[in-house]
Amino acid sequence: MSQTLPGTIPASLFEACADSIAETARELAALGWTPATSSNFSMRVDADHAAITVSGRHKGRLGREDIMLIDLDGHAVGTDARPSAETALHTQIYRRWPHMGAVLHTHSRTQSVASRLFASDGVIRLQGWELQKAITGYLTHESTLEIPVFPNTQHMPDLVAQVDAWLDAGKPLHAYLIDGHGIYTWGRDMAETQRHLEALEFLLGCELDLRKLRAS
Repeated sequence: MSQTLPGTIPASLFEACADSIAETARELAALGWTPATSSNFSMRVDADHAAITVSGRHKGRLGREDIMLIDLDGHAVGTDARPSAETALHTQIYRRWPHMGAVLHTHSRTQSVASRLFASDGVIRLQGWELQKAITGYLTHESTLEIPVFPNTQHMPDLVAQVDAWLDAGKPLHAYLIDGHGIYTWGRDMAETQRHLEALEFLLGCELDLRKLRAS
């Protein structure tokens, strides 16, 4: 893939972001969280650009050529490659929170099942779990961490509008699920974002186990 960078972005900066995305993607693919080329990952490059996975690539075998540059309106920059169909959900995070540096979206079995199970509630309320403290801003298990579950649609502006409506209502948001789909989470850098993702995967699994035990 040919990638021409704007003069304001050093090649070393883009390559560092691409390498970080690819390394994280390989780790998540090894866990089985990115089946059948699903999932998409991005990192902020500067105030106006992000690096994101090219659509349709196997996430366990990504290299620099599988990562492309976009502007924060979701348009490709310096390449004919096509970004993820869900690019608008990434750029939304970067526009709303200039301090956020990475976005991860995966499709693990746990995330997908939880999204269906809790879809009718529209939200998963996590309470009493010590690992809630892995989410930045949560300092005690006594807090309540709400993860909304939005209806799925192939029309990205509708999903963007749902996320905006949640935020505009003044509700905290650190992640969300899409019904029958997967999870989105983010952080100030890739390490924080990956920590959030791993913690949420564990917490969702605990909630599913509790549901099964209570039903038995």
